[in-house]
Amino acid sequence: MADPLSADVDGGASAPYDDYDAGSQQIPINTAPIVVTDLPRFDLEQYTANYSGRMQVTRLLFIGSHCIPLALEALKTAIALLKSVGDIRLYRQATTTLQAYAPNDPDAKIDEDWIERTTRDIRHRTDRLEAELKSYKNNMIKESIRIGHRDLGEHFYRIGDLASAYRAFSRMRDYCTSNKQMLEMTLSCILICIDQAQYTTVQSNVAKIRNHIRSDDDLKVHQPKISIASGIASLALGNYLEAARSFISTDPSIGSEYNMVATMNDVAIYGGLTALASMDRNMLKSEVLESSSFRTFLELEPHIRRAITAFHSARYGECLSILEAYRNDYLLDPFLQKHVDKIYEAVRTKSIVQYFIPYSCVTLDAMSTAFGADPEQMERELVRLIEANKLNARIDTQNRLVTSKETQLRVEVHRDSLRMAAEYERAARLRMLQINVVRSGLEIRPPKQSLSSGGGGGGGGGGGGGRDLRGLMFNGS
Repeated sequence: MADPLSADVDGGASAPYDDYDAGSQQIPINTAPIVVTDLPRFDLEQYTANYSGRMQVTRLLFIGSHCIPLALEALKTAIALLKSVGDIRLYRQATTTLQAYAPNDPDAKIDEDWIERTTRDIRHRTDRLEAELKSYKNNMIKESIRIGHRDLGEHFYRIGDLASAYRAFSRMRDYCTSNKQMLEMTLSCILICIDQAQYTTVQSNVAKIRNHIRSDDDLKVHQPKISIASGIASLALGNYLEAARSFISTDPSIGSEYNMVATMNDVAIYGGLTALASMDRNMLKSEVLESSSFRTFLELEPHIRRAITAFHSARYGECLSILEAYRNDYLLDPFLQKHVDKIYEAVRTKSIVQYFIPYSCVTLDAMSTAFGADPEQMERELVRLIEANKLNARIDTQNRLVTSKETQLRVEVHRDSLRMAAEYERAARLRMLQINVVRSGLEIRPPKQSLSSGGGGGGGGGGGGGRDLRGLMFNGS
């Protein structure tokens, strides 16, 4: 979830702090080429009400920039929220985007008076918080300094100055006196990194949290949050199997506690899609369908459960049709959008390969019917998979057949027999060599003292040499 408006309110981006890069992965919300022209399945008001904080605004802006039917409603709602929190830069961007859809709408006109008042209030509050922090530092009260950095970080985060917010939260580290404070500080840094699409930094902070968890209570409270954060980072980096296992391991007790990042519905969708893209049928059954904890998430998104069940039951066409019906919804998700095509292609490729395994020959028309595709399109897709060595088959274009490549079983049996004979001959020669060495009295035996004392000294070294010789003979190394 990238935020292009992370610089200071008065202009100019702040310098990065620690391992945080304030702008290397920033992607403007309104420059993505994907545009959805049909209505999604969800209700916008109900959908966005499940989120809190900046995530609610981010999703509204994302939908407003990518979904034409919902753009007007989403942008107007986002503008109202942005004026309530005082994020001037995002307010300007949302207003500018709204002007392209409805130039005569009252909300499309930039409220310069509000911007002037808000800028003055932000500067006043920033100066006050910085003065308080300075006084805390002069008094050398560690807990007060920590709280001062926290208040300043929350202020910067609320107005959209994410780089300064990250620095403020990071500087709390030297003033944290308990494990709980360290965990809270790191979670705040993770939240900002997700907002800024700094996913490698998210993973490093997740590792720090795991190192600071000391009790079962801490694990119960923070495990769901770090699982969701780790899953989102892995999804963004294209590690679908790792992402799936992170989402699947999330404890359903999280509820709506982490909806400033993702809801329980999101966990079900992200976990289900990444599992379909990265796991085989047996793994889907054991790790997803039979998971007592993830079943709670799947109950919130029945279509994901139906898609996974259909794939496991070899009803691949049904699985693909279910996913296709929800494509527009996934294209309006800021974490999923750029991965939808990759995930769908991975699921479709696995489906075709799995479908063909039991057959030695199948007609193109039968495959086209099973996957709901045009015969010519199906043929082109099969050619692509064969050329990529993902499908071990040949296409008979004259008879419209897809046949598996025949393996030369006799050649394989002969090759295995020759290899076994060579290994047997080598082992027999080495055994004969050992027998001759013993008969000639050339074997080096360890002294009795080294056997009783566990080695040491020159005698022990000689015994080790004899054992190494036998190891070389029989292990072939």
